[in-house]
Parts: sequence; structure tokens; C-alpha cells
Amino acid sequence: MTDLKKQFGKVAVLMGGWSAEREVSLLSGQAVVNGLSDAGVDVTAIDLKKADVRQLNGFDRVFNVLHGRGGEDGVVQGMLEYMGVDYTGTGILGSALAMDKIRTKEIWLSKNLQTPAFRVVSSIEESLRAIDELGLPVVVKPALEGSSIGISKVEKNAEINAAFELANSCNSAVMIEQWIEGEEFTASILNDEVLPLIKLQTPNQFYDYQAKYVLDNTEYVCPCGLAEEKEAALGDVALKAFNAISAKGWGRIDFMLDENGQYWLIEANTVPGMTSHSLVPMAAKQAGYSFNQLVVEILKTSMDRYV
Repeated sequence: MTDLKKQFGKVAVLMGGWSAEREVSLLSGQAVVNGLSDAGVDVTAIDLKKADVRQLNGFDRVFNVLHGRGGEDGVVQGMLEYMGVDYTGTGILGSALAMDKIRTKEIWLSKNLQTPAFRVVSSIEESLRAIDELGLPVVVKPALEGSSIGISKVEKNAEINAAFELANSCNSAVMIEQWIEGEEFTASILNDEVLPLIKLQTPNQFYDYQAKYVLDNTEYVCPCGLAEEKEAALGDVALKAFNAISAKGWGRIDFMLDENGQYWLIEANTVPGMTSHSLVPMAAKQAGYSFNQLVVEILKTSMDRYV
């Protein structure tokens, strides 16, 4: 049996932080700590909001489960590289790109990967012009948030003021995106392996924060019900989308399938949730990984950062 304490040394799990996704990160972090500990890893939980970064001195590697800005956008990755501490997942460039939905979509479009049309807006007037160009309904979202924070579906012009103000309050560029009618899926990626796709079904207008973390009536369908060839083809698209933005190690690509079976890439996640409602653990379970095995596999991504 492999001695994981010897293999990985002292491991810090970074969680919490300062972003709007702090509470989710704390839940994810505790789940990861429990899983690594149960697997036999020498692990310590560190909430960066309460800890001094100098506490990381003496650790051999970091399992990063900081969601949102500060932890998923290249900031903590840059700090860890400066300190010479290895860490899980995507590096500085890929993290910064994936966190910015605008840059992500621009790169996907440059690679001929399908993603909904969008406009970047800075006022109500620009928002109304975007609606004229894209047609209703649309989605209004901040470019630099995750977990569906600050996102609204707009079905008539009168709703744009509140939607714009909500997205704008997130201290981020605001984008308006074409609404895609269809089924929502997610592709979890682990070391260049696309795990079984999950179809998401919610009674809400879309898979929002409540559907992700609070409600118990969200349905996760895995196996997703697609034909084997279709699922494999969509997995290939997801992996291309992941690699296009320099993502690495593990993560998730969310996409829609419209009534014609056309895929539409929505966003990338480089530090996905690891809570009881989270998607990567569900997909990994379908692929045969226990939660403990999954967190150990993710931790291994800290050992091949430069390979």
C-alpha cells in the first residue's frame, strides 16, 4: 500500500478566502480535508481569510479549493509559484482566462468552438441595444463571478434595469448573452480523462445558485442518457475547450444542447465545487472513483505541474 504521507509530504488545503463563493469554498474544503485525511494524507486546513500566507512555509504542496476571485483567477497561483509551493490544478494563465467569461468565449470562438453570442455592456442603454441585437430572452451576468452569482434571465425589456444592476454590483464587467433553449450538461475532466457527462434538471429558470447549493429538487442524471457516440463526441469538445484556455489537471466545462442537438459552450471551471451537491464527485463516482480516491488523484496534479 502506498504511503501517501511520504508521497505527498505535508499538504495544506486552501479554502474560504474573500470571494462571494466563500461559504461554498469552506464546505468544499472541509470535504477535501476529510477525504485526504481518510486516505492517509498529512493534511491541514487553512482559511486564507483568517491565516497569514507565511503559514504555508513548511508545506510541500497545496490542494487549492478556493472558489472565485482570489483563488480561481491566478492570484493565489501566482503567490504559490513565488513561494515555490506546488499546487493542484490550473496555473496562472489558465486560471485568469477561465475566470473571465469574456476572454474564455473569445478564445473558444477563435478555435471554432460554439458558444452563445454575447455583448459586453456598461450601461442600461447599451444593454437595451444588446437585447435588440441578440433578441429576447437573454442572460445577464458578471464576467468574473462563479456559482451563478449575479446572473439573471431577462424575458422582457422592463427587466433589464434590475438585471444589469445586479450583475454590475459584482464589481465586474457585465455581459449579455444569447439565451439557449435546451438541456444543460456538464463535463468533468480529470487528468485529460473526460468523466461521464451529467445532465442537470431544475424547476428553476436555469441552474442558479439555489439549484446548485440549496435546493434538493435539482436532478442530476448520470449516465446522462445520450447515445454513447454523442457523449464521446461532446466529451472531445469539452476537452478541446478545456485545453484551449490552458486549463490543467482537473476542472469542468458546462454546456447546453439545443433542440437540434447542437452544443453551446457556457463556461469553464478550474476549481469546481467539492460539496455534497457538487458535480465532479458525482461524475467521478459514476466512473468508479470513491471520493477519497478522487481527492488523491486531484492532489497528484500538484506533482506534474511542469511535465
